[in-house]
Amino acid sequence: MNIAFIGFGEAGRAFQRSLAAHDPALAFFAYDRLLDTEGADGPCAAAMRAAGVAPAPSAEAAVADATWIISAVTADQSLVAAASVAPHVHQGQVFFDINSVSPKRKEASAALFGPGATYVDMAVMAPVHPKGHRTAVLLAGAVDDALAATLRRLDFGFDIVGDKPGAATAIKMVRSLFVKGLEAITVEALLAAEASGCLDTIMASLSGSYPGLGLPELAGYQFERTTRHGKRRAAEMRESAATLADLGLHAPLADAIADVQEKMGNLGAPSAGTVDLSDVVRDVLGRRRR
Repeated sequence: MNIAFIGFGEAGRAFQRSLAAHDPALAFFAYDRLLDTEGADGPCAAAMRAAGVAPAPSAEAAVADATWIISAVTADQSLVAAASVAPHVHQGQVFFDINSVSPKRKEASAALFGPGATYVDMAVMAPVHPKGHRTAVLLAGAVDDALAATLRRLDFGFDIVGDKPGAATAIKMVRSLFVKGLEAITVEALLAAEASGCLDTIMASLSGSYPGLGLPELAGYQFERTTRHGKRRAAEMRESAATLADLGLHAPLADAIADVQEKMGNLGAPSAGTVDLSDVVRDVLGRRRR
């Protein structure tokens, strides 16, 4: 069984690593646009070879002999990635679109594929580390019994939520609005509290009012996630905004969340030694104000 990755970033590498460990007989190929800019000896190609993945000179070459194709690119490139391989995907091949994009984007991607190919909308519902491909996912599309059996054999943790592409990512987009929104509200509120000189009071008040949130530990985790992954989360929130707009709801809410995530992601991780939450908040506030 041959698996091709279109995009070999964090998600692709995590899936490939755990799949290879689960079934050493699997063969892997990958194409990433970084291969074009970095060259055959660049960091991306080196990471592929180190993982036992054969770098492909093009998306077409990567999928030529693939049983499965896993598209794991940045959100803004999901339709481009689908278009790059759709003319070359034939009957019997399965295209998994694991990108965090709006339902309409996945519907548009699915429409690019001919009647013989199988397009599956896969929504990854948790961080890909440490479980890799075993991370909980939702599937929508033409997932027949044979495909479901292969997924189970490879130890995917999946639920089938619909027979039309877009149904799985709709759940992801709505859930992400809450998860990433809670992150954005938390970090902005605590930064404002520190700037106002009332961080300790705010933390005590919130902890008393919402004991189930697990503050301050949750707040520390949210600062870590937004500074480390804010750029990617911002792109996901732009897609959530598109989802809300398509539903006739308030898209600017998701755009505002994206703005906060992007600002946090642009900062990078807190400075070394900032273990205590108050130190983290002060460090981030100082860098946000520069």
